[in-house]
Amino acid sequence: MSRDVHTVAVLALDGVVGFDLAIPCQVFGSTRRADGRPPYEVRVCGVRDTVRASASGTGYYRIQAPYELEAAADADTIVVPGVAVPRRAPEPVLALLRAAAARGARTVSICTGAFVLAQAGLLDGRRATTHWAAAAELAGRHPRVEVDAASLYLGDGRVFTSAGVAAGLDLCLHLVRRDLGAAVAARTARVVVMAPSRDGDQAQFIEHAPAGTSGSLAPTLAWLAEHAADPVTLTDIARHARLSTRTLTRRFREQTGTSPLGWLQEQRLHLARRLLETTDLPVATVAARSGHGSITALRAHFRRRLRISPDHYRRGFGERP
Repeated sequence: MSRDVHTVAVLALDGVVGFDLAIPCQVFGSTRRADGRPPYEVRVCGVRDTVRASASGTGYYRIQAPYELEAAADADTIVVPGVAVPRRAPEPVLALLRAAAARGARTVSICTGAFVLAQAGLLDGRRATTHWAAAAELAGRHPRVEVDAASLYLGDGRVFTSAGVAAGLDLCLHLVRRDLGAAVAARTARVVVMAPSRDGDQAQFIEHAPAGTSGSLAPTLAWLAEHAADPVTLTDIARHARLSTRTLTRRFREQTGTSPLGWLQEQRLHLARRLLETTDLPVATVAARSGHGSITALRAHFRRRLRISPDHYRRGFGERP
């Protein structure tokens, strides 16, 4: 493989959740650079040739891992999918993960795969997440891990964890965005037919009224996203939704987990990030076009939410060739 190809090893442990195993294979395997070249090589690695896979409580089936565990020894990223019943991972797996962390490789878990990273000691002193139903067990087994049961995914650059099921899609797409920029991640999202990834600190589960029902805010959310750069007020949002501001605020909390203006501010942040990633516009222009009003407000928002300046964000996440 070319040296510019990032190797992703996906560990197929006994009892692996089939959907969790498929997520990184699908997302990283579907990613292409602007010239059509694949930036990732995906290897599914098992301790044995054939392992049991779970359909999340509906029984087991068998899958064949095309690579042995040793094939993950030089991987740039190692992904540990969830398992149906978290138990002690084989020692060769834990040794592999410790060695990977020591050489600077990225380690990632999906759902209950966090238990394996914790067993390897990679989550000690770190914030981590897993499926909300397993969070208490993770915290009880590994008291040195700061378990966040609410977040969709968390990461510090080298170690990443995600919540259950679909949150793995969000995390993998987030990693594509980190590696290759927003434009490549957006193309990948279109290929796998999913929306661009949700922020990691979005709540794992929120009540949603079905789109098209009288209680759904979907039309207002779409309108608000289109007008994120405009000077929209709470009254404007309530008028569009045909609700009082009090009822609007309550329904926003129920359906998005945040306030109307909080949600608007996040859309402005998304817009600013896209502009920084995909254009060469001056930061002051990005601030104006994303609805922040001033470069000072934009910088303050970036520092508060992303702990980085807009200039540093552009250098780190701008689209790569």
